[in-house]
Amino acid sequence: MVEQGKCSLQLGGGGARAAYQVGVLQAIAELFPRNHGLPFPILCGTSAGAINATALACYASCFHLGVRKLDYVWRHFKTEQVYRSDFRGLSRHLLSVLLKRGHRPPSLFDNRPLQKLLSDIIPLHRIEQHISSNKLHALTVSASRYYHPCSVNFFQGNSNIMPWQRSRRFGQHSRITIEHLMASAAIPMVFPSTRIGDDHYGDGSILQMAPLSPPIHLGADKILIINLDSPHRSRPLAQRRRAPDSSELAGHLLDTVFSDTLNSDLERLERINRSVKLLPDKLRSSQPLKVIETLVIKPSADLDEIARHHYRHLPRSVRYLLRTIGVDDDSDSSLLSYLMFEGPYCRELMHLGRQDAYRQKVQLQQLLGLTC
Repeated sequence: MVEQGKCSLQLGGGGARAAYQVGVLQAIAELFPRNHGLPFPILCGTSAGAINATALACYASCFHLGVRKLDYVWRHFKTEQVYRSDFRGLSRHLLSVLLKRGHRPPSLFDNRPLQKLLSDIIPLHRIEQHISSNKLHALTVSASRYYHPCSVNFFQGNSNIMPWQRSRRFGQHSRITIEHLMASAAIPMVFPSTRIGDDHYGDGSILQMAPLSPPIHLGADKILIINLDSPHRSRPLAQRRRAPDSSELAGHLLDTVFSDTLNSDLERLERINRSVKLLPDKLRSSQPLKVIETLVIKPSADLDEIARHHYRHLPRSVRYLLRTIGVDDDSDSSLLSYLMFEGPYCRELMHLGRQDAYRQKVQLQQLLGLTC
């Protein structure tokens, strides 16, 4: 089995796309006995991935149970569990934003239903219990601080873990709360920022210059990355010649925030790995750098296309609002795939995640130290 404190699971952000992560986790769970503990002593999550990672941390003593809990929530998801989607609630929220009434930061949607859901289903008190019993080494939740901008990695873990600080990013010891999860998942302009202490925080992907930094600082030498970046359909020449509309620009912005930095950091890590391997053994042992083994699992199908097929499952009020900014079942915007918190869409993404994980079963077994 895996050496304690060495193998990390990295779950990135992507709103409703994070259902794909649950499918991958289901396939991984089948590699272990039903009573096996969490095979990833280090959990690192950003945005919706932070919520999935925290849920796993709460059930670190039984990996299968944690995955089943996630499966049930995502399989039966409804938009109203994440943000107000009824006509009355949506209208009141938008009116208060336009008239600058109330004390909540401006946003397209009111995500207080998500706060209630997380409070009801995630037993955060169990995290410290699992750390004390050595079933979990550390959990990290990444968020972006808006004032004095930087990436903050809130971590709860073993007492010997030291905080770290680099340029515009640092690790801060903290007991993970619902506020940390809400902050990490606050997609800019879509959901409101969250106040923690004296600062406001938003989605962890915004200012995350080095997404793979937290697991490395926490001692990981192996990282499984479930990336939510998916292939896109090729657009006709006539469409490429016209200027993108506001909905397409918003989709491109979200794709950049959630995927580009992670992909760049992966390339940087591979270059460092190649450089370290070129060093003689004597010289390598004296260097602070080490080879970090990685495995990336990402969607093999276009998640935007899948979301368009489920457009009619969105509440009518949300469809109406999205149409006003140019998003419908025929648009090329990625917004739908991030906001489609509906069971049928989530179940299809989970099925895709299982399939993609099965294709890399041998690589997963090797990473996890299992006999093929």
